This record gives sequence, structure tokens and C-alpha cells, in this order.
Amino acid sequence: MTEHGNPAEHVDVLIVGAGPTGLALGVDLSRRGVDALVVERGAGLSPGSRGKGLQPRTMEVFDDLGVLDAILAAGGDYPVGTVWQNGERVAEQNMFDPAETNEDSPYGAPWMVPQWRTQEILRSRLDELGGRVSFGREVTGIAQDEDGVTVGFASGAPVRARYAVAADGGRSVIRRALGIGMTGETVDPNPILVADARITGLDRDNWHIFPPQGDEGFLAICPLAGTEDFQVVAQLLDASTPDLSLDGVRKLVAARSHLAPEDVTEVRWASDFRPRAALANRFRQGRVFLAGDAAHVHSPAGGQGLNTSVQDAYNLGWKLGAVLRGEAPASLLDTYEEERRPNAAEMLGLSTKVHRGETRRGEATRQLGIGYRESSLTEETRAATDGLRAGDRAPNRTIAGARLLDAFRGPHWTLLALGTEAPAVGDSNSNSNSNVVRVVEGPATEPYGTGLFLVRPDGYVGWAGDTDDGLAKYTEHFNLGRPTGS
Repeated sequence: MTEHGNPAEHVDVLIVGAGPTGLALGVDLSRRGVDALVVERGAGLSPGSRGKGLQPRTMEVFDDLGVLDAILAAGGDYPVGTVWQNGERVAEQNMFDPAETNEDSPYGAPWMVPQWRTQEILRSRLDELGGRVSFGREVTGIAQDEDGVTVGFASGAPVRARYAVAADGGRSVIRRALGIGMTGETVDPNPILVADARITGLDRDNWHIFPPQGDEGFLAICPLAGTEDFQVVAQLLDASTPDLSLDGVRKLVAARSHLAPEDVTEVRWASDFRPRAALANRFRQGRVFLAGDAAHVHSPAGGQGLNTSVQDAYNLGWKLGAVLRGEAPASLLDTYEEERRPNAAEMLGLSTKVHRGETRRGEATRQLGIGYRESSLTEETRAATDGLRAGDRAPNRTIAGARLLDAFRGPHWTLLALGTEAPAVGDSNSNSNSNVVRVVEGPATEPYGTGLFLVRPDGYVGWAGDTDDGLAKYTEHFNLGRPTGS
């Protein structure tokens, strides 16, 4: 296929959309040696703070992807909320339920990084790994057959890929072209304005909250960690189109706070939206997958959208890598929708409840409890299964002086042998193959207990047993090698 006389470029995976989802997937695939191309319709990475909260589970993922140090350097903790009324501070408000950092996860509370900065960090990591992003590529059409997917663009040559991933946002062109519908609801009929602005007259130690008064909606002004900006969020109680100009933002802030219009010195980015919750009716059609906002759209109140999207990429990345490298059958890709769609639905419900004030930002919003116990990839063979089970996230512990999170880091599988002898699995000396199994031996420890635990590349326990009986059969699906003693 050619377009404008140009032959199609061939890649393993085409990722449409250079937001956090597409970039995270590009990083994961690139470190697995997969030839992936990220395309973006814009001239550069999108601006704006948008999703600014990174949940603890996402921090673990970023640790694995090699961007954690940059993320920590770029952001900061969330400040305490302070409630204003008539120009006076009248109360303090914790925006999140308290969370303690413990051995289970070193990241106990959300970490604030403006989305534009998260994207820059992921892009830098992708460049470091030899990955590619092509800007100014507006999709005009998509076709697929038994062997691959061809995507056409308004300018430039088409791209032919073995698989394609739509990570192009809530108004996904790819999803619409495939005819995949979304089911959902309006969370709040009132528009929300969000802007990144420079503001004087407010301290940067607090998240400033101005409750609704009269016929005005709420106003919240949060200092954006690692920057000189504030994020302005305002609810609009009429159906008029929000004024996103500097003058419009100045008028809004002055009308709802004690600040003067001139205290807003600059608007660096602004947007508006109507909060909704929507879930794609399916996450896959043939060789095309939906991920991120293309698959699920959240209210931003719960801080779940970006984080759930990164989890999509993390789940899909190792599966695409295994199939493309011949380490697993193509049927493995069926488990992407099987695992991610129910989790996305759960997170959508949680986001909506937070938005409506029906629940607080707490343990559930940290995403450490997400798991895949019902997945067809999960096998639990132990007689007693109190506590941690196959399908759960593998929590951190210190074994023989080393953190499990450090052992999990990388594209490999990990076999934990706790209080029992480890069978030989795969080629533990190979560093070139992502199906290598790293073996960690140590004493029984809670919440694992005694037994064998095969941890997937995305940090979830795939198989668990009191003995290695059945482990060989499980590993055959992923070309991990036959353990001895089975």
C-alpha cells in the first residue's frame, strides 16, 4: 500500500497517541527489543497539567520502566488543603486519607507531577532506548487483515504494523473508525475549566479551596509541584462556553476568591470539559487494541485516569513483546481485554464516587489492590490460600537483604521460592531474552507464606504452589523452560 506515492513504513507495533499511555507502552516495548513507532497528530507533546497525580502503583511501574528518579526529581507531595471564605482561612482539609509508607510498597501516597512533565520524562526514556515518536501524523484511515494493520495519515507515508494500539484519547479516531462504541454516563452536567496559571498572592504550601457561593461553582487553586505554576480548576454552573483567555480566567478567579484580577499574571494553558465516565464496549478488534482514554474516560476527581491508562500499557506491553518474540502464542493477547476491562470499569466507578463525594481518596485509589485473580492466566494450586493469592500484585519484601521490587525490575519473570527449594526454570543466565526467569530464594515471609510464586513481568503472581507440581505445564505457555523435578 502506498499513499501520495510513498511506500508504507513497516514496524512491529504502531502506537497512535503520544500521551502517557502511548509513551509508557513505547518504553516498555522498546526495552523488549520490539520495533515500535509512536505517532502523534500534534506538532509536539501536549501541554497542560491535566492528570497531575501519580498513584503508588504507578510509581512502582515507573520504577520498573526506569523513569522513577526523574519523576521523583520533577514532582512533590500533595499539599494540605486550606478552605477560604470571605478572604479568611476557615479550615484545613486533607485531600487524601492518611497513608503510611511501609515495606509492602515504598510509595504510600500519591506524587504530584504535571502531566506535561511526565510526558517529557517518558519521551526522554523512549529516546534513550532507541524508540521513536513521529509528530504531525493525523490518522485518516485504518485497515487490517490477517497479517497486520495499515494506517494512513493526512501527510506522509502510511504505516504497516503487525499490531496497532489506539492511545489517542477520549475522542479516539481509531476507536471510531473501528466502530467500537462506549457506554457511560455524565458524571456532572456542569462544565469544568482547568488552567495552568501564574498567580501572586497565594502561598505554595497549600491547595487553596474556595467553596461554592450563591450561583457560582467551586474554585480550587493548587500549586503544581516542580513548577512556578498553579492549576486552576473551576466548576461552571451555566452552559455557556468557558472563556479560556487570560481575561476570562482573571474574571473567574476574582469573582470567586479574594484575589484581584491582576494577581493572575499569566495563563500558560487552559481547557474545559464535562466530567463523564465511559467504557469502550471492547478493548480489542482484530490486531488493534484500545488503551488509556481511548478505552475508558474518567472524571479527574479520583486521580485514576492517567494511572489506569499506564496500567493498560504495562499489561499490554509484556504480552505484545512475548508474542512478537515468539515466546508465547497469539492467544495471550486475548487476556488484555479479559484483565484490563473489568479493572477499568472498577476504577471508573471509583472515580465517579470520588467526584460525587460518596467516597474519599484513600486506599482504593492508590491502585495497589488491583489484581487478576479471575484471569485465565492465573493458577492457584496451594491447598491453603489465606492472604495473598495468585492473581494479586506481588508486594515488596526484603529477602536475603534485597528488595523484591529490585528483583522484579526488568522485562523478565521472577520465581520466588520461599521456605522451599527452587526448581530450575528457564535460562537464568540469559540477559537478552525477556522470558528469562530470575530466581529469588529465601525464608517464608508474610503475606506470601511458604511456597513457590511465579511473578509475571508486570509484577502480578501468575502461578502459585506448595510444590512445583504443575509449574512446568504453566511455563510451557511462555517458553520459560521446563523446571527440574516435575
